Amino acid sequence: MSPRPAALAAAALLASAGLAGCSSDTPSRGGSGSTTVPTASSGSSGSGGSGSEGGGGGLQVDVVAEGLANPWDIAFLPDGGAVVTERSGELSYLPSLEPGTEPVAISAPLDDVYAQGEGGLMGLALLPEPAQGWDQPKLVACLAHAEDGEPVDVRLVELTVDVENSRATRDRDLLTGLPVADGGRHSGCRPTMGEDGLLYVGTGDTADPAAPQDRTNLGGKVLRLDPATGEPAEGNPFADAADEAERYVYSYGHRNVQGVAQRPGTEEIWTAEHGPSFDDEVNRIEAGANFGWDPAQGGSVDSYDESVPMTDTERYPDAVAAAWSSGETTEAICGAAFLEGEQWGEREGLLAITALRGAKLLLLSIGDDGSVDEVEIPQDLVDDFGRLRAARTAPDGALYVTTSNGEDDKVLRITPES
Repeated sequence: MSPRPAALAAAALLASAGLAGCSSDTPSRGGSGSTTVPTASSGSSGSGGSGSEGGGGGLQVDVVAEGLANPWDIAFLPDGGAVVTERSGELSYLPSLEPGTEPVAISAPLDDVYAQGEGGLMGLALLPEPAQGWDQPKLVACLAHAEDGEPVDVRLVELTVDVENSRATRDRDLLTGLPVADGGRHSGCRPTMGEDGLLYVGTGDTADPAAPQDRTNLGGKVLRLDPATGEPAEGNPFADAADEAERYVYSYGHRNVQGVAQRPGTEEIWTAEHGPSFDDEVNRIEAGANFGWDPAQGGSVDSYDESVPMTDTERYPDAVAAAWSSGETTEAICGAAFLEGEQWGEREGLLAITALRGAKLLLLSIGDDGSVDEVEIPQDLVDDFGRLRAARTAPDGALYVTTSNGEDDKVLRITPES
């Protein structure tokens, strides 16, 4: 295996600047406090108001890997390493999750990736190992697919990764036909394996005004499917629908789902979703529910009207209100992962949400009834690393976050400060 060219170039630059001898210490940062903001109800902002110092102790932030470009997601492998997707269509293998790990380029047949705007090679998840086992791990990846340079769809593809030989094979298309826009807008596609063995996929509406409320369109939805077959999951809320696409739909009326996570020990699926210039949402998903985004105003307009409410309960009285909203501003929230393990102390069970525009991490405390009681903002992640995208909890309980600044992006490991 050989290091990625970008990583080699970065090392050469350090050497030429006379800094190579000073770079042996991997960057890390201990916690210097956090701000905790109470939230009384859905629609209150988790980033405003006068906060108080959080009581969960400091956080340790270590740079596991750097030299990446817009890393979109991370999946943890049985060997203790991880695979990272980059929006341009690159796959990288991290042989270790220790600080200072050199990313290794993975050769994969991904020349069809349509890397425009918000589209490209996106979400990633490790598929469950079958009873008979496997020789090499299998992943499912979301990608915007092009033919002859023109966007066709967003699709879920199955990959087998051979880390010893730094390559991946593309086994099959698990699901095709998710919509894609010419400019790649709202191409969100985040797969997450549920504890029930089913695959939950959050999608974007591609700025198509009709898509969120059209259950025959896979955009602006949470989908649920069987990862073994690629078919709609048994028991889906619209399993008897005449249209095949509708059978995949688990919930609808979404704008641009970016993060999908299952609350440990429960069947609850939670999502993080981009609002327009207001009302980013964190939602607790209900099977068959409408979450109320309708830029077509019930079909009365042809344009993509972003002035409508994220959850339009006047038009859709049964629409599910957000568990948390950013209110009058947007943080461009993105990845979502629950903190697991007793090492987190008082923070165990919090929902970690990354923010792109907000360049911060939000830690949401969720009550048994699904209400968000307060939001903690660790100060060591505010602006220091720029835009934050992916959030995934590793088997060891550490939280891993990727930056999304376009160059020299990083994989960060976040743990309680010892």
